[in-house]
Amino acid sequence: MKIAGRAITEYDLKLLKVFKSVVENGGFSAAEDELGLTRSTISVHMSNLETRMKLTLCHRGRGGFVLTPDGRRVYQACLPLFSALGEFSNAVSQITTEIAGTLVVFHSDVLDDRRLNLLADTIDKLKQKAPDLSLALDSDRIENIEQALLNDKAHVGLFPDYRKMAGLRYQSALNEPIYLCCAQSHPLNQVDDAEIDDVLLKQYPAVLPGVEVSQEGREQLKKLTPGAYAYQFDSRKALIASGRYIGYLPHNYIASEADSGAFRILNPNQYFYNFAQSLVRKHTPAEPKKIALFMETLQTCLQDYPDLHHRS
Repeated sequence: MKIAGRAITEYDLKLLKVFKSVVENGGFSAAEDELGLTRSTISVHMSNLETRMKLTLCHRGRGGFVLTPDGRRVYQACLPLFSALGEFSNAVSQITTEIAGTLVVFHSDVLDDRRLNLLADTIDKLKQKAPDLSLALDSDRIENIEQALLNDKAHVGLFPDYRKMAGLRYQSALNEPIYLCCAQSHPLNQVDDAEIDDVLLKQYPAVLPGVEVSQEGREQLKKLTPGAYAYQFDSRKALIASGRYIGYLPHNYIASEADSGAFRILNPNQYFYNFAQSLVRKHTPAEPKKIALFMETLQTCLQDYPDLHHRS
């Protein structure tokens, strides 16, 4: 392959990767996080690419980022190029028996003790099988994890699969009931379960998740009066602990508080829904062996945590 009459170099590929990210993110600033580069550095790379290709690929200024016709053609040519590189990497990884490098795993919710223990057991057994493998574990918003998986910035995501994105594969993993609860200081703590119904609940403000939930969950949330919103479970828990709000949380997340009386689960036979999380990975990932080993190991460890794959 050639660019402007010369062979494509590794540096050309680096510049083209920057160009592809800028196009897909809609501009220099928007591509900063994905590339891990400053806007000024991205600008230098883009200028260098245009010089090396002897083409004007885009216009940038007050009117925003706009591709030129040549830029659109170059971007379209980039897609099969990087797809082929990914297929090559995949083929080589299938040949190589040693599993090394870094495995990147993201989760969307704060992990309770049971999930933390499950991951700890999984990592322990994973290191036994692949001692040269390094782990990177972190949390982020679902939409950011999806993009990281699609861009091969992460290997596996653990998050609710209430929506399905093209290009990703979903495998059910963790499944448990999520209950309506209140703090000990909340007025409903003194009310018998038999008296708690939809009409009574409407009288008290509730904290709702600031994220999409399942259809079953949406039906339950319709019964509540919105009073606050919280994306993460720990934020939701803090609002409920204030005694000012009721809200839904996974059973394992509040088990110790429920046992001590600090939290109370309200009419659990009527006010609950299922909380499911899936292991998510790219349809055609760059390093499938790492992913397969992690998922196989987690599923094995999950057998010791029946409460985390409850089926209602």
